[in-house]
Amino acid sequence: MKVIVTGGCGFIGSHLVDKLLDEEHNVTVIDNCSTGRVENLSHQKNKVTICESNISIPGEWQNLFEGTDWVFHLAALADIVPSIEQPENYYRSNVDGTFNVLSACRQHNIKRLIYSASSSCYGIPKVYPTKEISEILPQYPYALTKRLAEELVMHWAQLYKIPSISLRFFNVYGPRSRTSGTYGAVFGVFLSQKLAEKPFTVVGDGMQTRDFTYVTDAVSALMTAIKSNRSNTIYNVGSGKTISVNKIVELLGGDKVFIPKRPGEPECTFADITKINEELNWSPKVNIEEGISYLLDNIEYWENAPVWEPGSIEKATKNWFKYLG
Repeated sequence: MKVIVTGGCGFIGSHLVDKLLDEEHNVTVIDNCSTGRVENLSHQKNKVTICESNISIPGEWQNLFEGTDWVFHLAALADIVPSIEQPENYYRSNVDGTFNVLSACRQHNIKRLIYSASSSCYGIPKVYPTKEISEILPQYPYALTKRLAEELVMHWAQLYKIPSISLRFFNVYGPRSRTSGTYGAVFGVFLSQKLAEKPFTVVGDGMQTRDFTYVTDAVSALMTAIKSNRSNTIYNVGSGKTISVNKIVELLGGDKVFIPKRPGEPECTFADITKINEELNWSPKVNIEEGISYLLDNIEYWENAPVWEPGSIEKATKNWFKYLG
């Protein structure tokens, strides 16, 4: 197949590209590398075409969709605090960017689209495990813009008959997760702290639990969805389990310090994956112990990542407390 992956230089995207190339598909990546890294695909440089373009602006990149069979739309700005501070940038990237991708898909009659959505759309869920029909309660601009883009994808699937599926990912982790200067995902924070022999900064009492989904399971869900005949539907993608942050610290090994509990964060994230299991016959394969073992085997990836400490976290998350408190 001729395949386009937006955000293919990023965390999940680069692992997806690896899988597509393993299956000998013809892959083109579109990425402005604002958070992704070309280095994530350096081992594939002779096998993949990389177009460094900004999807939030219509342009020549849209011509790459001509003759394309499959499109995986993963490109997006992520993280909570930057979305609070720069809501316009997030809207342009995540909503306008999705509109532009959909326009190219429609113009060039692509055969199938898979959208990478976020479980953050559920906000602080009222029911666990959380089903796809649960109330949508985004707490911050990142969550809202990912949800608005999902609405676009589903509407265009219905109106313009672009066969599309949206996958709502829960807490994906693994090698190549972002190492930017933005305070963000827990594993990136913890792994750089471990390398620097600093204590892990645990939010609240560490009893909060998360549905940590290993990146290869996320990729297998993407591949399963693209090969299915389902359309205009939404699936949760998670591990089917939930684990405390304190347990993560125990598995990583090291000291910890506690920092203030943050507003707008759920005590638990826990995906109900019944629908994707029953309709697509997909299930996760990697348990948390295996996933963390793989991470520690590749920990050198975080050597140049920022090392967060309580003081720098307090400063970086000031607007988090201001707006979500």
